[in-house]
Amino acid sequence: MNPAYTIPAITAIILATVLIGALGLRISRTTSDFYVASRSVGPGLNAAAISGEYLSAASFLGIAGLLLVYGPNMLWYPFGFTAGYLVLLLLVAAPLRRSGAYTLPDFAEARLESRYVHRIASVFVVGVGWLYLVPQLQGAGLTMTVITGAPRWAGGLLVATVVTIIVAAGGMRSITFVQAFQYWLKLTALLVPAVFLLFAWQSHQGHHADLGRQLRFTERTQVTLSSPISVSPASPLHVTVTGTVDGRRYDAAPVDLTPGRHRIERGARLDFAAGTPVPDTDVLSGGDTSGASQTGPQPHTLYTTYSLIVATLLGTMGLPHVVVRFYTSPNGSAARRTTVVVLALIGVFYLLPPVYGLLARLYAPDLVLSGDADAAVLMLPSRIIGGVTGELLGALLSAGAFAAFLATASGLTIAVTGVLTQHVLPSRNRPAWGVRRFRWVTLLATGVPTAAQTVLGDLPVADSVGMAFALSASAFCPLLLLGIWWRRLTPQGATAGLLIGGGAAFAAVLATIAGGAGSGWWYSLLASPALWSVPLAFLAMVLVSLATQRSVPPSTAAMMRRLHLPEDLTSLPTPLAAREADA
Repeated sequence: MNPAYTIPAITAIILATVLIGALGLRISRTTSDFYVASRSVGPGLNAAAISGEYLSAASFLGIAGLLLVYGPNMLWYPFGFTAGYLVLLLLVAAPLRRSGAYTLPDFAEARLESRYVHRIASVFVVGVGWLYLVPQLQGAGLTMTVITGAPRWAGGLLVATVVTIIVAAGGMRSITFVQAFQYWLKLTALLVPAVFLLFAWQSHQGHHADLGRQLRFTERTQVTLSSPISVSPASPLHVTVTGTVDGRRYDAAPVDLTPGRHRIERGARLDFAAGTPVPDTDVLSGGDTSGASQTGPQPHTLYTTYSLIVATLLGTMGLPHVVVRFYTSPNGSAARRTTVVVLALIGVFYLLPPVYGLLARLYAPDLVLSGDADAAVLMLPSRIIGGVTGELLGALLSAGAFAAFLATASGLTIAVTGVLTQHVLPSRNRPAWGVRRFRWVTLLATGVPTAAQTVLGDLPVADSVGMAFALSASAFCPLLLLGIWWRRLTPQGATAGLLIGGGAAFAAVLATIAGGAGSGWWYSLLASPALWSVPLAFLAMVLVSLATQRSVPPSTAAMMRRLHLPEDLTSLPTPLAAREADA
Protein backbone atom coordinates (compact mmCIF):
# COMPACT_ATOMS: atom_id res chain seq x y z
CA MET A 1 0.00 0.00 0.00
CA ASN A 2 1.15 3.52 -0.79
CA PRO A 3 1.73 5.54 2.41
CA ALA A 4 1.21 8.74 0.40
CA TYR A 5 -2.51 7.92 0.34
CA THR A 6 -3.07 5.90 3.49
CA ILE A 7 -1.25 8.07 6.04
CA PRO A 8 -3.24 11.23 5.17
CA ALA A 9 -6.46 9.20 5.33
CA ILE A 10 -5.68 7.86 8.79
CA THR A 11 -4.51 11.29 9.95
CA ALA A 12 -7.81 12.78 8.79
CA ILE A 13 -9.77 10.18 10.79
CA ILE A 14 -7.75 10.84 13.93
CA LEU A 15 -8.21 14.62 13.59
CA ALA A 16 -11.95 14.22 12.96
CA THR A 17 -12.21 11.99 16.03
CA VAL A 18 -10.44 14.53 18.22
CA LEU A 19 -12.50 17.46 16.87
CA ILE A 20 -15.82 15.67 17.35
CA GLY A 21 -14.70 14.61 20.81
CA ALA A 22 -13.94 18.26 21.56
CA LEU A 23 -17.57 19.05 20.79
CA GLY A 24 -18.59 16.65 23.53
CA LEU A 25 -16.12 18.29 25.90
CA ARG A 26 -17.83 21.64 25.43
CA ILE A 27 -21.20 20.24 26.52
CA SER A 28 -19.98 17.79 29.21
CA ARG A 29 -20.45 19.50 32.56
CA THR A 30 -21.81 17.00 35.09
CA THR A 31 -20.88 13.59 36.40
CA SER A 32 -23.91 12.18 34.61
CA ASP A 33 -22.64 13.65 31.32
CA PHE A 34 -19.39 11.75 31.69
CA TYR A 35 -20.87 8.38 32.63
CA VAL A 36 -24.22 8.12 30.78
CA ALA A 37 -24.55 11.36 28.77
CA SER A 38 -27.24 12.44 31.29
CA ARG A 39 -29.51 9.64 30.01
CA SER A 40 -30.68 11.85 27.13
CA VAL A 41 -29.46 10.10 23.97
CA GLY A 42 -32.28 9.39 21.50
CA PRO A 43 -32.73 6.03 19.75
CA GLY A 44 -31.31 7.11 16.36
CA LEU A 45 -28.09 8.63 17.67
CA ASN A 46 -27.67 5.93 20.31
CA ALA A 47 -28.15 3.14 17.77
CA ALA A 48 -25.50 4.61 15.48
CA ALA A 49 -23.14 5.00 18.44
CA ILE A 50 -23.75 1.40 19.62
CA SER A 51 -23.21 0.08 16.09
CA GLY A 52 -20.05 2.17 15.79
CA GLU A 53 -18.50 0.72 18.94
CA TYR A 54 -19.82 -2.84 18.43
CA LEU A 55 -18.42 -3.23 14.90
CA SER A 56 -14.87 -3.83 16.03
CA ALA A 57 -11.59 -5.04 14.59
CA ALA A 58 -13.09 -8.54 14.39
CA SER A 59 -15.91 -7.19 12.23
CA PHE A 60 -13.70 -5.15 9.93
CA LEU A 61 -10.62 -7.37 9.53
CA GLY A 62 -11.09 -10.56 11.53
CA ILE A 63 -14.13 -12.08 9.82
CA ALA A 64 -12.63 -11.65 6.35
CA GLY A 65 -9.36 -13.16 7.60
CA LEU A 66 -11.13 -16.20 9.06
CA LEU A 67 -13.11 -16.72 5.86
CA LEU A 68 -9.85 -16.59 3.90
CA VAL A 69 -8.21 -19.22 6.10
CA TYR A 70 -11.11 -21.53 6.97
CA GLY A 71 -13.85 -20.89 4.44
CA PRO A 72 -17.63 -20.43 4.74
CA ASN A 73 -17.92 -22.11 8.16
CA MET A 74 -16.74 -18.82 9.65
CA LEU A 75 -19.95 -17.11 8.50
CA TRP A 76 -21.26 -18.09 11.94
CA TYR A 77 -19.34 -15.12 13.34
CA PRO A 78 -21.39 -12.34 11.65
CA PHE A 79 -24.58 -14.35 12.23
CA GLY A 80 -23.90 -14.65 15.94
CA PHE A 81 -22.76 -11.05 16.33
CA THR A 82 -26.03 -9.85 14.78
CA ALA A 83 -28.43 -12.34 16.37
CA GLY A 84 -26.98 -11.59 19.81
CA TYR A 85 -28.76 -8.25 19.66
CA LEU A 86 -32.08 -10.00 19.07
CA VAL A 87 -31.64 -11.85 22.38
CA LEU A 88 -30.64 -8.57 24.00
CA LEU A 89 -33.75 -6.85 22.59
CA LEU A 90 -36.20 -9.52 23.72
CA LEU A 91 -34.87 -10.27 27.20
CA VAL A 92 -32.59 -7.60 28.58
CA ALA A 93 -32.59 -4.10 27.01
CA ALA A 94 -35.64 -2.44 28.60
CA PRO A 95 -35.42 -4.04 32.09
CA LEU A 96 -31.74 -3.19 32.31
CA ARG A 97 -32.40 0.47 31.55
CA ARG A 98 -35.25 0.56 34.10
CA SER A 99 -32.91 -0.75 36.79
CA GLY A 100 -31.36 2.72 36.95
CA ALA A 101 -27.81 1.36 37.28
CA TYR A 102 -24.73 2.81 35.63
CA THR A 103 -22.86 -0.50 35.29
CA LEU A 104 -23.33 -4.25 35.54
CA PRO A 105 -21.91 -4.30 39.10
CA ASP A 106 -24.46 -1.61 40.06
CA PHE A 107 -27.24 -3.79 38.63
CA ALA A 108 -25.98 -6.82 40.56
CA GLU A 109 -25.89 -4.87 43.83
CA ALA A 110 -29.32 -3.28 43.29
CA ARG A 111 -30.92 -6.61 42.42
CA LEU A 112 -29.23 -8.78 45.07
CA GLU A 113 -28.27 -6.27 47.77
CA SER A 114 -24.81 -7.81 48.00
CA ARG A 115 -21.51 -5.95 47.94
CA TYR A 116 -19.73 -9.29 47.47
CA VAL A 117 -21.52 -10.03 44.19
CA HIS A 118 -20.88 -6.43 43.23
CA ARG A 119 -17.11 -6.85 43.67
CA ILE A 120 -16.95 -10.12 41.74
CA ALA A 121 -18.96 -8.65 38.86
CA SER A 122 -16.60 -5.66 38.80
CA VAL A 123 -13.58 -7.93 38.32
CA PHE A 124 -15.25 -9.76 35.43
CA VAL A 125 -16.31 -6.52 33.73
CA VAL A 126 -12.71 -5.29 33.78
CA GLY A 127 -11.47 -8.69 32.56
CA VAL A 128 -13.90 -8.83 29.63
CA GLY A 129 -13.20 -5.20 28.74
CA TRP A 130 -9.44 -5.63 28.70
CA LEU A 131 -9.65 -8.93 26.81
CA TYR A 132 -11.78 -7.20 24.16
CA LEU A 133 -9.53 -4.12 24.03
CA VAL A 134 -6.43 -6.12 23.15
CA PRO A 135 -7.60 -7.23 19.66
CA GLN A 136 -8.57 -3.64 18.81
CA LEU A 137 -5.00 -2.58 19.51
CA GLN A 138 -3.62 -5.62 17.70
CA GLY A 139 -5.70 -4.76 14.64
CA ALA A 140 -4.44 -1.18 14.71
CA GLY A 141 -0.87 -2.47 14.92
CA LEU A 142 -1.42 -4.79 11.96
CA THR A 143 -2.88 -1.96 9.89
CA MET A 144 0.04 0.34 10.64
CA THR A 145 2.50 -2.41 9.77
CA VAL A 146 0.84 -3.08 6.41
CA ILE A 147 0.70 0.64 5.61
CA THR A 148 4.06 1.92 6.84
CA GLY A 149 6.12 -1.07 7.97
CA ALA A 150 6.10 0.29 11.53
CA PRO A 151 6.41 -2.21 14.40
CA ARG A 152 3.10 -3.75 15.46
CA TRP A 153 3.02 -2.04 18.82
CA ALA A 154 3.05 1.42 17.21
CA GLY A 155 -0.51 1.29 15.84
CA GLY A 156 -1.91 0.05 19.14
CA LEU A 157 -0.11 2.80 21.05
CA LEU A 158 -1.49 5.42 18.65
CA VAL A 159 -5.08 4.23 19.09
CA ALA A 160 -4.69 3.98 22.87
CA THR A 161 -3.35 7.54 23.03
CA VAL A 162 -6.18 9.04 20.97
CA VAL A 163 -8.82 7.08 22.90
CA THR A 164 -7.39 8.15 26.24
CA ILE A 165 -7.55 11.80 25.20
CA ILE A 166 -11.14 11.82 23.97
CA VAL A 167 -12.52 9.66 26.80
CA ALA A 168 -10.74 11.62 29.52
CA ALA A 169 -11.75 14.93 27.96
CA GLY A 170 -15.47 14.44 27.43
CA GLY A 171 -16.56 11.02 28.67
CA MET A 172 -19.73 9.40 27.33
CA ARG A 173 -21.02 12.64 25.85
CA SER A 174 -17.94 12.94 23.62
CA ILE A 175 -17.72 9.37 22.44
CA THR A 176 -21.43 9.21 21.58
CA PHE A 177 -20.91 11.67 18.73
CA VAL A 178 -17.57 10.11 17.79
CA GLN A 179 -18.97 6.59 17.53
CA ALA A 180 -22.05 7.61 15.55
CA PHE A 181 -19.80 9.35 13.01
CA GLN A 182 -17.49 6.35 12.85
CA TYR A 183 -20.30 3.88 12.13
CA TRP A 184 -21.25 5.69 8.94
CA LEU A 185 -17.60 6.07 8.00
CA LYS A 186 -16.99 2.33 8.47
CA LEU A 187 -20.03 1.43 6.40
CA THR A 188 -18.87 3.75 3.60
CA ALA A 189 -15.31 2.48 3.83
CA LEU A 190 -16.44 -1.13 3.28
CA LEU A 191 -19.30 -0.50 0.86
CA VAL A 192 -17.59 1.72 -1.75
CA PRO A 193 -14.49 -0.49 -2.27
CA ALA A 194 -16.71 -3.62 -2.28
CA VAL A 195 -18.66 -2.25 -5.26
CA PHE A 196 -15.44 -1.57 -7.20
CA LEU A 197 -13.95 -4.95 -6.25
CA LEU A 198 -17.04 -6.88 -7.34
CA PHE A 199 -17.09 -5.09 -10.70
CA ALA A 200 -13.39 -5.88 -11.17
CA TRP A 201 -13.94 -9.51 -10.17
CA GLN A 202 -16.79 -9.82 -12.66
CA SER A 203 -14.52 -8.42 -15.37
CA HIS A 204 -11.84 -10.96 -14.48
CA GLN A 205 -14.40 -13.74 -14.63
CA GLY A 206 -15.14 -12.81 -18.20
CA HIS A 207 -11.59 -12.30 -19.44
CA HIS A 208 -9.19 -13.99 -17.01
CA ALA A 209 -11.14 -16.76 -15.34
CA ASP A 210 -8.01 -18.31 -13.82
CA LEU A 211 -6.58 -15.10 -12.36
CA GLY A 212 -7.34 -16.04 -8.77
CA ARG A 213 -5.86 -19.52 -9.14
CA GLN A 214 -2.64 -18.31 -10.80
CA LEU A 215 -1.58 -15.80 -8.16
CA ARG A 216 2.18 -15.68 -7.79
CA PHE A 217 4.55 -14.28 -5.18
CA THR A 218 5.62 -10.86 -6.50
CA GLU A 219 8.94 -10.96 -4.62
CA ARG A 220 11.05 -13.43 -2.69
CA THR A 221 8.99 -14.40 0.35
CA GLN A 222 10.05 -16.20 3.52
CA VAL A 223 7.35 -17.67 5.75
CA THR A 224 7.63 -19.35 9.15
CA LEU A 225 4.52 -21.40 9.90
CA SER A 226 2.72 -20.86 13.20
CA SER A 227 0.42 -23.85 12.48
CA PRO A 228 0.74 -27.02 10.41
CA ILE A 229 -0.65 -26.56 6.91
CA SER A 230 -1.64 -28.64 3.92
CA VAL A 231 -0.58 -27.32 0.50
CA SER A 232 -1.98 -28.59 -2.81
CA PRO A 233 0.03 -27.24 -5.77
CA ALA A 234 -1.61 -27.57 -9.19
CA SER A 235 1.82 -27.96 -10.82
CA PRO A 236 5.31 -28.85 -9.50
CA LEU A 237 6.24 -26.32 -6.83
CA HIS A 238 9.87 -25.43 -6.02
CA VAL A 239 10.52 -24.15 -2.49
CA THR A 240 13.43 -24.07 -0.05
CA VAL A 241 12.45 -25.71 3.25
CA THR A 242 13.84 -25.73 6.77
CA GLY A 243 11.51 -28.03 8.68
CA THR A 244 9.36 -31.13 8.18
CA VAL A 245 7.42 -31.86 4.97
CA ASP A 246 5.42 -35.09 4.62
CA GLY A 247 7.24 -36.52 7.64
CA ARG A 248 10.73 -35.82 6.29
CA ARG A 249 13.09 -33.27 7.83
CA TYR A 250 14.91 -30.72 5.61
CA ASP A 251 17.57 -28.17 6.54
CA ALA A 252 17.53 -25.21 4.09
CA ALA A 253 17.15 -27.72 1.28
CA PRO A 254 15.38 -27.21 -2.08
CA VAL A 255 12.24 -29.32 -2.37
CA ASP A 256 10.07 -29.98 -5.40
CA LEU A 257 6.48 -30.64 -4.35
CA THR A 258 4.52 -32.65 -6.88
CA PRO A 259 0.84 -31.88 -7.65
CA GLY A 260 -1.36 -33.17 -4.84
CA ARG A 261 -1.60 -32.71 -1.07
CA HIS A 262 1.44 -32.23 1.16
CA ARG A 263 1.63 -31.65 4.92
CA ILE A 264 4.09 -29.08 6.29
CA GLU A 265 4.59 -29.02 10.06
CA ARG A 266 4.44 -26.04 12.37
CA GLY A 267 7.71 -24.12 12.72
CA ALA A 268 8.86 -24.88 9.17
CA ARG A 269 10.47 -21.99 7.28
CA LEU A 270 9.57 -21.77 3.60
CA ASP A 271 11.46 -19.66 1.06
CA PHE A 272 9.55 -18.90 -2.16
CA ALA A 273 11.31 -17.27 -5.12
CA ALA A 274 9.68 -14.36 -6.93
CA GLY A 275 7.22 -15.62 -9.54
CA THR A 276 6.46 -18.89 -7.71
CA PRO A 277 2.74 -19.82 -7.94
CA VAL A 278 0.86 -19.59 -4.64
CA PRO A 279 -0.49 -23.07 -3.81
CA ASP A 280 -3.92 -23.77 -2.39
CA THR A 281 -3.50 -23.87 1.39
CA ASP A 282 -5.49 -25.25 4.33
CA VAL A 283 -4.60 -24.71 7.98
CA LEU A 284 -4.54 -27.93 9.98
CA SER A 285 -5.26 -28.37 13.67
CA GLY A 286 -2.34 -28.92 16.01
CA GLY A 287 -3.59 -32.38 16.90
CA ASP A 288 -4.33 -33.59 13.40
CA THR A 289 -1.80 -36.11 12.11
CA SER A 290 -3.67 -37.56 9.19
CA GLY A 291 -2.93 -34.81 6.71
CA ALA A 292 -6.62 -34.14 6.13
CA SER A 293 -7.54 -30.50 6.11
CA GLN A 294 -9.83 -29.03 8.71
CA THR A 295 -12.68 -26.66 7.93
CA GLY A 296 -12.45 -24.58 11.09
CA PRO A 297 -9.90 -23.00 13.38
CA GLN A 298 -9.83 -26.02 15.67
CA PRO A 299 -10.42 -29.77 15.51
CA HIS A 300 -13.89 -31.13 16.27
CA THR A 301 -15.47 -28.46 14.09
CA LEU A 302 -19.08 -29.26 14.98
CA TYR A 303 -18.40 -28.66 18.68
CA THR A 304 -16.46 -25.49 17.90
CA THR A 305 -19.28 -24.16 15.73
CA TYR A 306 -21.95 -24.70 18.37
CA SER A 307 -19.73 -23.19 21.05
CA LEU A 308 -19.14 -20.15 18.84
CA ILE A 309 -22.89 -19.72 18.33
CA VAL A 310 -23.53 -19.88 22.09
CA ALA A 311 -20.74 -17.38 22.83
CA THR A 312 -21.85 -14.79 20.28
CA LEU A 313 -25.60 -15.16 20.91
CA LEU A 314 -25.35 -14.92 24.69
CA GLY A 315 -22.15 -12.93 25.12
CA THR A 316 -23.41 -9.70 23.54
CA MET A 317 -25.64 -8.85 26.52
CA GLY A 318 -22.70 -8.90 28.92
CA LEU A 319 -20.20 -6.82 26.95
CA PRO A 320 -19.50 -3.79 29.16
CA HIS A 321 -19.36 -1.24 26.34
CA VAL A 322 -22.70 -2.48 24.98
CA VAL A 323 -24.49 -2.63 28.34
CA VAL A 324 -23.44 0.85 29.42
CA ARG A 325 -25.07 2.29 26.29
CA PHE A 326 -28.55 1.30 27.44
CA TYR A 327 -28.14 3.46 30.52
CA THR A 328 -27.86 6.49 28.20
CA SER A 329 -31.43 5.98 26.91
CA PRO A 330 -34.13 8.22 28.46
CA ASN A 331 -36.31 5.21 29.40
CA GLY A 332 -36.91 1.51 28.78
CA SER A 333 -39.04 2.11 25.68
CA ALA A 334 -36.25 4.16 24.10
CA ALA A 335 -33.76 1.39 24.94
CA ARG A 336 -35.92 -1.14 23.13
CA ARG A 337 -36.33 1.10 20.06
CA THR A 338 -32.58 1.68 20.06
CA THR A 339 -31.94 -2.05 19.89
CA VAL A 340 -34.30 -2.47 16.92
CA VAL A 341 -32.39 0.19 14.97
CA VAL A 342 -29.08 -1.41 15.96
CA LEU A 343 -30.21 -4.73 14.48
CA ALA A 344 -30.86 -3.02 11.15
CA LEU A 345 -27.58 -1.10 11.13
CA ILE A 346 -25.28 -3.99 12.02
CA GLY A 347 -27.25 -6.36 9.76
CA VAL A 348 -26.45 -4.14 6.76
CA PHE A 349 -22.80 -3.86 7.78
CA TYR A 350 -22.27 -7.61 8.19
CA LEU A 351 -23.26 -8.25 4.57
CA LEU A 352 -19.88 -6.81 3.52
CA PRO A 353 -17.02 -8.61 5.39
CA PRO A 354 -17.97 -11.99 3.84
CA VAL A 355 -17.58 -10.42 0.39
CA TYR A 356 -14.00 -9.49 1.22
CA GLY A 357 -13.27 -12.89 2.72
CA LEU A 358 -14.48 -14.78 -0.33
CA LEU A 359 -12.60 -12.48 -2.71
CA ALA A 360 -9.48 -12.98 -0.59
CA ARG A 361 -9.70 -16.74 -1.16
CA LEU A 362 -9.28 -16.01 -4.87
CA TYR A 363 -6.76 -13.18 -4.83
CA ALA A 364 -4.78 -13.43 -1.59
CA PRO A 365 -4.19 -17.09 -0.62
CA ASP A 366 -0.54 -16.28 0.09
CA LEU A 367 -1.64 -14.38 3.21
CA VAL A 368 -2.57 -17.74 4.74
CA LEU A 369 1.04 -18.85 4.38
CA SER A 370 2.49 -15.59 5.68
CA GLY A 371 0.14 -15.48 8.69
CA ASP A 372 -1.27 -12.09 7.66
CA ALA A 373 -4.82 -13.19 6.86
CA ASP A 374 -6.26 -10.33 8.93
CA ALA A 375 -4.70 -7.91 6.43
CA ALA A 376 -6.70 -9.32 3.50
CA VAL A 377 -9.28 -6.52 3.49
CA LEU A 378 -6.54 -3.89 3.22
CA MET A 379 -4.62 -5.71 0.47
CA LEU A 380 -7.44 -6.57 -1.94
CA PRO A 381 -7.83 -3.21 -3.78
CA SER A 382 -4.18 -3.13 -4.86
CA ARG A 383 -4.30 -6.79 -5.92
CA ILE A 384 -7.58 -6.77 -7.82
CA ILE A 385 -7.72 -3.22 -9.22
CA GLY A 386 -4.25 -1.74 -8.80
CA GLY A 387 -3.09 1.70 -9.88
CA VAL A 388 -4.19 4.94 -8.28
CA THR A 389 -7.78 3.70 -7.93
CA GLY A 390 -6.67 0.68 -5.96
CA GLU A 391 -4.44 2.80 -3.71
CA LEU A 392 -7.26 5.27 -3.00
CA LEU A 393 -9.68 2.47 -2.15
CA GLY A 394 -7.03 0.92 0.08
CA ALA A 395 -6.62 4.27 1.85
CA LEU A 396 -10.39 4.43 2.40
CA LEU A 397 -10.35 0.93 3.90
CA SER A 398 -7.44 1.85 6.15
CA ALA A 399 -9.34 4.89 7.40
CA GLY A 400 -12.40 2.73 8.07
CA ALA A 401 -10.28 0.18 9.92
CA PHE A 402 -8.87 2.87 12.19
CA ALA A 403 -12.38 4.18 12.78
CA ALA A 404 -13.31 0.66 13.93
CA PHE A 405 -10.40 0.49 16.34
CA LEU A 406 -11.08 3.95 17.75
CA ALA A 407 -14.84 3.49 18.15
CA THR A 408 -14.72 0.13 19.91
CA ALA A 409 -11.72 1.03 22.03
CA SER A 410 -13.48 4.23 23.14
CA GLY A 411 -16.58 2.37 24.29
CA LEU A 412 -14.58 -0.29 26.10
CA THR A 413 -12.35 2.29 27.74
CA ILE A 414 -15.21 4.31 29.18
CA ALA A 415 -16.93 1.14 30.44
CA VAL A 416 -13.76 -0.18 32.10
CA THR A 417 -12.87 3.26 33.45
CA GLY A 418 -16.30 3.62 35.01
CA VAL A 419 -16.05 0.29 36.81
CA LEU A 420 -12.46 0.89 37.94
CA THR A 421 -13.35 4.34 39.23
CA GLN A 422 -16.53 3.39 41.05
CA HIS A 423 -15.94 -0.15 42.24
CA VAL A 424 -12.36 -1.41 41.95
CA LEU A 425 -10.25 1.57 43.03
CA PRO A 426 -12.25 3.36 45.73
CA SER A 427 -10.57 6.01 47.81
CA ARG A 428 -11.34 6.97 51.39
CA ASN A 429 -10.00 10.47 50.93
CA ARG A 430 -11.68 11.29 47.62
CA PRO A 431 -15.10 10.64 46.16
CA ALA A 432 -14.82 7.67 43.79
CA TRP A 433 -17.45 9.29 41.59
CA GLY A 434 -15.66 12.51 40.59
CA VAL A 435 -14.77 13.60 37.06
CA ARG A 436 -11.11 14.29 37.90
CA ARG A 437 -10.64 10.76 39.24
CA PHE A 438 -12.37 9.38 36.14
CA ARG A 439 -9.81 11.12 33.93
CA TRP A 440 -6.81 9.75 35.81
CA VAL A 441 -8.15 6.19 35.85
CA THR A 442 -8.59 6.33 32.06
CA LEU A 443 -4.80 6.01 31.81
CA LEU A 444 -4.93 2.68 33.65
CA ALA A 445 -7.88 1.45 31.57
CA THR A 446 -5.91 1.86 28.32
CA GLY A 447 -2.43 1.22 29.68
CA VAL A 448 -2.92 -2.43 30.70
CA PRO A 449 -4.26 -3.70 27.31
CA THR A 450 -1.66 -1.61 25.47
CA ALA A 451 1.06 -3.54 27.30
CA ALA A 452 -0.81 -6.85 26.96
CA GLN A 453 -1.09 -6.68 23.16
CA THR A 454 2.54 -7.81 22.91
CA VAL A 455 1.84 -10.88 25.08
CA LEU A 456 -0.87 -12.28 22.80
CA GLY A 457 1.46 -12.06 19.82
CA ASP A 458 -0.07 -13.26 16.57
CA LEU A 459 -3.35 -14.61 17.96
CA PRO A 460 -5.93 -13.89 15.19
CA VAL A 461 -8.09 -10.86 15.92
CA ALA A 462 -11.41 -12.68 15.67
CA ASP A 463 -10.15 -15.52 17.89
CA SER A 464 -9.33 -13.19 20.78
CA VAL A 465 -12.67 -11.41 20.32
CA GLY A 466 -14.42 -14.80 20.42
CA MET A 467 -12.73 -15.52 23.76
CA ALA A 468 -14.06 -12.23 25.16
CA PHE A 469 -17.57 -13.20 24.05
CA ALA A 470 -17.22 -16.63 25.67
CA LEU A 471 -16.16 -15.07 28.98
CA SER A 472 -18.98 -12.52 28.82
CA ALA A 473 -21.57 -15.22 28.07
CA SER A 474 -20.33 -17.42 30.92
CA ALA A 475 -20.23 -14.68 33.57
CA PHE A 476 -22.96 -12.17 32.76
CA CYS A 477 -25.62 -13.91 30.67
CA PRO A 478 -26.79 -16.08 33.63
CA LEU A 479 -26.59 -13.12 36.01
CA LEU A 480 -28.68 -10.88 33.76
CA LEU A 481 -31.28 -13.42 32.63
CA LEU A 482 -31.86 -14.90 36.07
CA GLY A 483 -31.58 -11.52 37.78
CA ILE A 484 -34.24 -10.03 35.50
CA TRP A 485 -36.60 -12.97 35.07
CA TRP A 486 -36.22 -15.23 38.15
CA ARG A 487 -37.16 -13.75 41.51
CA ARG A 488 -35.65 -16.69 43.46
CA LEU A 489 -32.04 -15.82 42.59
CA THR A 490 -29.95 -15.30 45.74
CA PRO A 491 -26.60 -13.59 46.34
CA GLN A 492 -25.01 -16.98 47.07
CA GLY A 493 -26.36 -18.40 43.80
CA ALA A 494 -25.10 -15.45 41.78
CA THR A 495 -21.69 -15.73 43.43
CA ALA A 496 -21.47 -19.46 42.67
CA GLY A 497 -22.41 -18.92 39.00
CA LEU A 498 -19.91 -16.11 38.51
CA LEU A 499 -17.06 -17.99 40.17
CA ILE A 500 -17.76 -21.44 38.72
CA GLY A 501 -18.98 -20.64 35.20
CA GLY A 502 -17.18 -17.36 34.64
CA GLY A 503 -14.08 -18.55 36.47
CA ALA A 504 -13.89 -21.73 34.40
CA ALA A 505 -14.20 -19.77 31.16
CA PHE A 506 -11.54 -17.31 32.32
CA ALA A 507 -9.15 -20.15 33.20
CA ALA A 508 -9.77 -21.77 29.80
CA VAL A 509 -9.03 -18.50 28.00
CA LEU A 510 -5.80 -17.98 29.95
CA ALA A 511 -4.69 -21.55 29.22
CA THR A 512 -5.31 -21.05 25.50
CA ILE A 513 -3.45 -17.73 25.38
CA ALA A 514 -0.52 -19.18 27.32
CA GLY A 515 -0.28 -22.13 24.94
CA GLY A 516 -1.18 -24.71 27.55
CA ALA A 517 -4.40 -25.93 25.92
CA GLY A 518 -2.73 -28.95 24.34
CA SER A 519 -4.30 -30.41 21.21
CA GLY A 520 -7.29 -32.41 20.05
CA TRP A 521 -10.36 -32.36 22.28
CA TRP A 522 -8.57 -30.53 25.09
CA TYR A 523 -7.70 -27.66 22.78
CA SER A 524 -11.27 -27.41 21.48
CA LEU A 525 -12.79 -27.44 24.96
CA LEU A 526 -10.45 -24.76 26.30
CA ALA A 527 -10.26 -22.51 23.23
CA SER A 528 -14.08 -22.54 22.82
CA PRO A 529 -15.47 -22.97 26.34
CA ALA A 530 -18.91 -21.36 25.99
CA LEU A 531 -20.78 -24.59 25.16
CA TRP A 532 -19.94 -26.07 28.58
CA SER A 533 -19.13 -23.03 30.74
CA VAL A 534 -22.45 -21.22 30.13
CA PRO A 535 -24.63 -24.21 31.19
CA LEU A 536 -22.27 -24.72 34.14
CA ALA A 537 -22.84 -21.14 35.28
CA PHE A 538 -26.63 -21.42 34.94
CA LEU A 539 -26.65 -24.74 36.82
CA ALA A 540 -24.53 -23.36 39.66
CA MET A 541 -26.71 -20.26 40.03
CA VAL A 542 -29.97 -22.20 40.05
CA LEU A 543 -28.90 -25.03 42.37
CA VAL A 544 -27.19 -22.82 44.93
CA SER A 545 -30.09 -20.35 44.86
CA LEU A 546 -32.60 -23.13 45.50
CA ALA A 547 -30.50 -24.28 48.43
CA THR A 548 -30.31 -20.76 49.93
CA GLN A 549 -33.86 -19.46 49.50
CA ARG A 550 -33.82 -17.81 52.91
CA SER A 551 -31.30 -15.33 51.49
CA VAL A 552 -33.60 -13.91 48.80
CA PRO A 553 -33.33 -10.10 49.30
CA PRO A 554 -36.41 -8.59 50.99
CA SER A 555 -36.75 -5.91 48.30
CA THR A 556 -36.90 -8.46 45.46
CA ALA A 557 -40.61 -7.93 44.74
CA ALA A 558 -40.20 -4.16 44.51
CA MET A 559 -37.11 -4.50 42.31
CA MET A 560 -38.87 -6.93 39.95
CA ARG A 561 -41.70 -4.41 39.56
CA ARG A 562 -39.17 -1.74 38.67
CA LEU A 563 -37.55 -3.97 36.04
CA HIS A 564 -40.79 -4.93 34.30
CA LEU A 565 -43.17 -1.97 34.68
CA PRO A 566 -42.94 1.37 32.82
CA GLU A 567 -40.92 4.00 34.66
CA ASP A 568 -43.89 6.26 35.42
CA LEU A 569 -45.58 3.46 37.42
CA THR A 570 -42.74 3.00 39.91
CA SER A 571 -41.37 5.40 42.48
CA LEU A 572 -38.40 3.51 43.92
CA PRO A 573 -35.21 5.64 43.97
CA THR A 574 -32.70 4.25 41.47
CA PRO A 575 -29.04 3.43 42.15
CA LEU A 576 -28.13 5.90 39.42
CA ALA A 577 -30.07 8.74 41.04
CA ALA A 578 -28.55 7.94 44.42
CA ARG A 579 -25.02 8.13 43.04
CA GLU A 580 -25.75 11.42 41.29
CA ALA A 581 -27.08 12.82 44.55
CA ASP A 582 -23.91 11.72 46.37
CA ALA A 583 -21.75 13.40 43.72
